[in-house]
Amino acid sequence: MRYLKLLVFIVGLVFISTSAALAVRPINVAIIAEEGTLVGDAIVNGAKLAVKQINAKGGVDGKPIKLFIYDDHMKATDAVQAFQRAVYDHHVVAVIGSWISEIALSLEPWAARLHTIYITTGAASPKITEKVHKNYRRYKYIFQLKYNAIEMAKTVCNFIHDDLANYHYKTAYVASENAAWTQPLDEEYLKCLPKIGIKVVGHLRFSPNTTDFTPIFSKIKAKNPDILITGWAHTGLQETVQWHEEKLPFLIVGINAQASTSDFWKKSNGATEGIITQAEGSPAPITSKTIPFVKSYEKMYNITPAYGGYTTYDAMYILANAIKKAKTTNTNKLIKALEATNYVGVMGHIKFYPKSSPFAHGIVYKKGLATGVMLQWQHGKLETVWPSYAATAKVFIPPFVKK
Repeated sequence: MRYLKLLVFIVGLVFISTSAALAVRPINVAIIAEEGTLVGDAIVNGAKLAVKQINAKGGVDGKPIKLFIYDDHMKATDAVQAFQRAVYDHHVVAVIGSWISEIALSLEPWAARLHTIYITTGAASPKITEKVHKNYRRYKYIFQLKYNAIEMAKTVCNFIHDDLANYHYKTAYVASENAAWTQPLDEEYLKCLPKIGIKVVGHLRFSPNTTDFTPIFSKIKAKNPDILITGWAHTGLQETVQWHEEKLPFLIVGINAQASTSDFWKKSNGATEGIITQAEGSPAPITSKTIPFVKSYEKMYNITPAYGGYTTYDAMYILANAIKKAKTTNTNKLIKALEATNYVGVMGHIKFYPKSSPFAHGIVYKKGLATGVMLQWQHGKLETVWPSYAATAKVFIPPFVKK
């Protein structure tokens, strides 16, 4: 009888321990990023910081978030394998990350096949959300928590209209790297620049593998533009250095993704002075959460975040809030909760476009909500110059650039 009671006691302990373990079973989330790149590292870092904070406050309804981080080595095949492993081996609730549009597009069919939420926090191609709009039932799992290329171009044009009008700039040359995200970017540039009184005097696209920009800059200089409008992400460092060393007389404005973090000043040896670039976030009062986030990020990693840090940090909180709201990790219920997002994050007030929009499940770009910022390197510091409510400095024109 004594042995029977002991056996019952042991079985009871095992049951209680098992029940307790099940009660605190973590919520698994995968991060797929291009580690070793400025934006890829920022994606990973932003996720880690958010999860550290969320778990420190009790997790999501008492359950901690557990990250599984995969390096896709900038290869679609590696990204697909990572996605499959995340779902089959680690049973993740969602996959987040990647700043390369070609990789994000390659993951969309797998999100659909495996019925797994995928939130890209760095890729800009409008084709990502176009699939959701055209075939919602199949691609409802995909969200784009980053401004698409069309909206990025609008940000640049709005900035030129608002802040560069006093300089009486009238002409621009558009030069972007040849990638999936830059085709719609350039198309929008060519539409919106004339609408704000800027004549486009030339347009070219170059290989992301370009290392010598001398012939490209010769073509641009021959057209004598006031502004060089850019779409650079894979590239950015070499052309920035050549522009500075050759003292080319045009102002560079647009997207230079690599220039959006403090590390770029060191890598360019200060040649980035005067460069103006669009980004999703900055060390500025975009919202009450932005500066505290940047300070925490700098303390943790000793560097300011590239745009992927802002977007992925917000993505983790948005996902956590959706799980709380849905009271489950059921995929279909989570999708509905994500679609109802109304969240003030570090990059602004975030809502997603409905399925009826061509940008379905992308961030709503609208005055009063998230619109992005324009940054400029000034005397070794990355300043926010637009919009006015978040600006930390006025536009600075380098001495070799024509006024």
